[in-house]
Amino acid sequence: MKISNHGAVLNSDDITTLLDHLLEGDNSLPVCIWGPHGVGKTELVKDYCKTKGWNFAYCAPAQFEEMGDLHGMPEICSSNNDPSSKVTKYIPPEWIPVSKGPGILLLDDVNRAEDRILRGLMQLFQTGGLFSWKLPPGWKIVCTANPDNGLYSVTTLDDAMITRMFHCSMEFNAKNWCAWASENGIDRRGIDFVLTYPESVTGKKTTARTLVQFFKLISSIPDLKKEIIKVGIIAAGLLDDTTVSSFLSFVREELQEMISPEEILNAIFVTDIDFLILKTLKGKDGHIRVDRISTLCDRLLIYLNSGEYKFNEIHRDNLAKFIGIDGIPKDIKTRLGMEISKITGLEARKLLKNKAIANILLASL
Repeated sequence: MKISNHGAVLNSDDITTLLDHLLEGDNSLPVCIWGPHGVGKTELVKDYCKTKGWNFAYCAPAQFEEMGDLHGMPEICSSNNDPSSKVTKYIPPEWIPVSKGPGILLLDDVNRAEDRILRGLMQLFQTGGLFSWKLPPGWKIVCTANPDNGLYSVTTLDDAMITRMFHCSMEFNAKNWCAWASENGIDRRGIDFVLTYPESVTGKKTTARTLVQFFKLISSIPDLKKEIIKVGIIAAGLLDDTTVSSFLSFVREELQEMISPEEILNAIFVTDIDFLILKTLKGKDGHIRVDRISTLCDRLLIYLNSGEYKFNEIHRDNLAKFIGIDGIPKDIKTRLGMEISKITGLEARKLLKNKAIANILLASL
């Protein structure tokens, strides 16, 4: 496990599991998720609430110009103890949720707020409210923040602020992102690209966020190679130069034409297998490309573990025939067998009943 200045460095799945533990019951300790821009921190929290069926409220403290934006505006009211006496109370600002939880109040990019706003947030973190108001029952506070490493225009959090939150750091994980992208309708050619070039999602301009924007803009282009100039112009407007070059190479080599998991699982292998291999796996020299087969195996696993997958007896035999293709490296076959064994759900595990798949798994033990 990697440790940073802001807690353990985790992928999106690990952070989701951690939130299950940290946000359960009456625990009111705010959570701060650190990470570079565009890695998906905000989307992770939104998706977490959607999956759990929780309410979600969003606030960007960097937009606050006055302290009243934070703690609300005062009004003169009768005292609860003495109706004849007048007291000043604060009306909750509009960004405060009013319905009961469970829910998450997301304070996005919290350390981009001014120092005086951050000092005002300390009471909210400590007590769940400010002055006269409190968050409704069942609401939790989650913050996101960019690292204070000189690369971002942020306000340094002092120790008093730091110690009022639980901290972890989020890093990009290509397979986790591709599983998310597959479930959210992202262009499959983009998913194949990220699986083939996972190192490309680490640039200044190239992030998970800008890649999603790029893939959405090219999704209406059926033949990327035919319109490669237009694709290059769109890519240059969103991505780093190295990513643009990698994607254009990806298109020129026709890697975007890679077959889908559905085509493999439903193939009539007696007639389709030679066509499938020639179309997807072999390079110009006639040898199977390891990068292509690795990407294809990753996509297979994502599909088998998704809510879209429905088991079919034909799939079991076809998957075994696919794994048995000569030229696929043994380590990739072994990894595929091991990962299939971890897939949850009775139907997916039925795939292991095929002797060829079971033998590959046994060979790795």
